[in-house]
Amino acid sequence: MSLQKERQNAIKRLRTFLFTSKTDIQQYRRRIDEAFSETFLPNRVELEERTFDGVACDVIRPEMYSTDRLMIYVHGGSFIAGSRLAYRSFVSSLANACSCVAIVPEFRLAPAFPFPFSVNDIQSVFRCVYTERMQKAFAVEEEGGDARMPEILIAADTSGASIALGFLLNLKAKFRKAIKRVILFSPWLDISEDNSKIMTRRGGDDVFTSESVRLCAENYATPEKRNTPLVSPLLATEEQFEAFPEVYMQMGGREMFLDEAREFEGKLSSMGIGCTLDVWKDMMPLFQMADDSLAESHLAVEKIGRMVTARDDE
Repeated sequence: MSLQKERQNAIKRLRTFLFTSKTDIQQYRRRIDEAFSETFLPNRVELEERTFDGVACDVIRPEMYSTDRLMIYVHGGSFIAGSRLAYRSFVSSLANACSCVAIVPEFRLAPAFPFPFSVNDIQSVFRCVYTERMQKAFAVEEEGGDARMPEILIAADTSGASIALGFLLNLKAKFRKAIKRVILFSPWLDISEDNSKIMTRRGGDDVFTSESVRLCAENYATPEKRNTPLVSPLLATEEQFEAFPEVYMQMGGREMFLDEAREFEGKLSSMGIGCTLDVWKDMMPLFQMADDSLAESHLAVEKIGRMVTARDDE
């Protein structure tokens, strides 16, 4: 198959995430689940379903993983769709590459549950996970062992990045110190009314359009709330980034929100917060999830795995 054909197949599959004014929300949710769910998960991972403070979650365990590292993955789906089912395969590959257990919360979706329900659900899961990890560390210390602080990763994509960063900005600085790194795929960082990019009908990329993002943003939050950092994290002040963890963003070179990511990188870097923007030329949003068509998908996930596990042998 030619590279052009592979690219076209990837875009066709990823455009499942495109929401329009004519799209029925329930059909949209089913379409994403059907397009991305897999009967068999890769890399021999084990799947367990758990509930943390009322939030149902997937707990994904690779064959080999570090007991000191855990990832919470906040899925995308334009705020109104996406699920554990749709993301199991991708997060399994990511967890395997990062040698860690991954938790995928089934947070509540808009429009029935607009902001801040999703942010609150992620916070509930984090609180339970953090408490469990700290209790284990204290137990080891009491037995005379070498207690290690848990290494927690927060990962998210597209609209999930807004939710994940909203959770982090709402989290007390002392708890942020337990979070080692934030990993974002094609993040939506500014869906405010001041962002002309989504307020116009013109513009977009290979997967999303300005209109589709605006429609989903309107389903998620009121204009007043969209103009706040908890929904549009690019608007956060320096004070709100106190003790913020290192951020890594991976994007395609053909994304409508690439300029916002560059601005976010510059903003964090100017405050002394580690931030890396990794741009893959000619790639579309969420190209990492098109692993059945693009070799770049596998290479991108492997690159993240090497970054996360770089010090494991030290």
